[in-house]
Amino acid sequence: MTALASPAAVLPAARRPRVGIAALAAFAALPAALALWTALHAPRAHVLLDYWHVLAKITDDRGNLVLGQVLTYHLDQPFVIPSLLFYADAAWFGGDNRVLTVLTVALVAGIGACLYSMLPASLSPHRKAALAAGMSWLLFTSHLAEIWLQGTNGISWIPAVFFTVLAASQAHRGRLWTAATAALLASLSFGAGLPAFFIVAAIFLLRREHRSKTIAMAAAGVVVLAGWLLTKPAGAQSLATTALDPDGRLSVAAAALGSLWSGDHAVTAVLAGALTAALLAACATSAKNDPRAAGWIGIAGYAAALAVLVALGRTSALAPGGNIGLISRYAIASALATSALLALATFVRPQWPLTAVVIGICTISLTTHALGGAKADLTRRGYAPLALAPVALRTEATGVLDQLHIQSQVIPAAKALGAYPFNPHFTLGCHGPELGTPINPATATDLPAAHGAITTPQPGALITGWTDLHPDCILTTNPTGTVTGGGITNLPSPAPGIPDGNAWQATAQPGTGPITVYAVVGDRLYRVHESAGSAN
Repeated sequence: MTALASPAAVLPAARRPRVGIAALAAFAALPAALALWTALHAPRAHVLLDYWHVLAKITDDRGNLVLGQVLTYHLDQPFVIPSLLFYADAAWFGGDNRVLTVLTVALVAGIGACLYSMLPASLSPHRKAALAAGMSWLLFTSHLAEIWLQGTNGISWIPAVFFTVLAASQAHRGRLWTAATAALLASLSFGAGLPAFFIVAAIFLLRREHRSKTIAMAAAGVVVLAGWLLTKPAGAQSLATTALDPDGRLSVAAAALGSLWSGDHAVTAVLAGALTAALLAACATSAKNDPRAAGWIGIAGYAAALAVLVALGRTSALAPGGNIGLISRYAIASALATSALLALATFVRPQWPLTAVVIGICTISLTTHALGGAKADLTRRGYAPLALAPVALRTEATGVLDQLHIQSQVIPAAKALGAYPFNPHFTLGCHGPELGTPINPATATDLPAAHGAITTPQPGALITGWTDLHPDCILTTNPTGTVTGGGITNLPSPAPGIPDGNAWQATAQPGTGPITVYAVVGDRLYRVHESAGSAN
């Protein structure tokens, strides 16, 4: 009797690869979909000081763009393209943070497309699909949660990376003018784009392009770097140390390269970064004569340059976890380095079985994404108290704005542009009561001290407290019952004895007299009183 053939054996050979490629394509799409979902569900409000600082700097009180200010530095670095994107968001899209978070996702997708375009046609479709899946998981990693949640960080950092990777991908094809244009745009975006011309020159050198191309790009890089050094403001920025500190800076650079392998443990990230750098050096040395590897060696060099720039410009003893290389947005350096390592390893070890390659890539993808969960949680916890910014801006509570380091001088321009929270989309989230509307104090119930209290009542500044009712929102009123402010709830614990999620913060419009604070649960109001010993 003839044995029955297996179903796989009777399928045409041309159809079997498509099944595997389709599965890898779906696997590659998953992290991008997760990042996009996060970006779409991010808060409407910009809560980070950089957005409001830049908007105040580049506009007049009528909301007009001051072009000369666009050309000035932010945090010691070029900031032309992010400044224009911030202004466009405020002027055309109502200052909606989600517009910039989605744009950040699109730019990261563009980085992935540039990397994929550098994979050689000689690779089998399955290997290309596996590498594309790995790069997608590395680029859309959970470690980068802060750029999916707040577009300020994404647009400050990612355009420079995108244009540099675009320049590298064009140089990988020997295209001088498109590579030069992309490098110039990178240089105008942020400090992360300053190495772009040097990366292009290195790729041309590896490709053995005409010497004039390499010299021209290297010379352009020198001009850009020298121009920045001669014109940048003096002094340190963002609390960065000015000490020599070679050990500390080396630790930061290594942690940035290995940050995908640690949530909040600096030693693990440093060890992973050192191993990544060693493997990249070994692969680059072995593949340096392979023209297919030129662009990837350039990407590896760029990842290392990013890590060094972070170490030189952002090293601070005040960094969370003691190492600033663990900051969420800097994980893009580790993502690029690991992507380059995957590609270079494929060139150096083409004999590796496809099954082993796929299993290895899936393991790396899922492991690094899982490790990023801790970093994403820390990012959300860090952003939670900043959500008071829209209320503080709308009520012009300068005391709270000062505490959030947001310049109150931006308010006239934001009003003129109709940027959130100065548009009809603003709400206190209290199911009806808004700023200026009356409530009936007689309908409120006094909240027993055992269930919550005000801990710091400061009209016009920050009002803090706690309650175990988990209210929908906090309202403040003046003596006549008119709503003069509001707040945010479910905050991380500010002190021992207050469980996570029970804290709240609020603010009220200055100059409206004594305030009363209410916790709103559904359609019920609970009047919150001061705790014994609270500050007045």
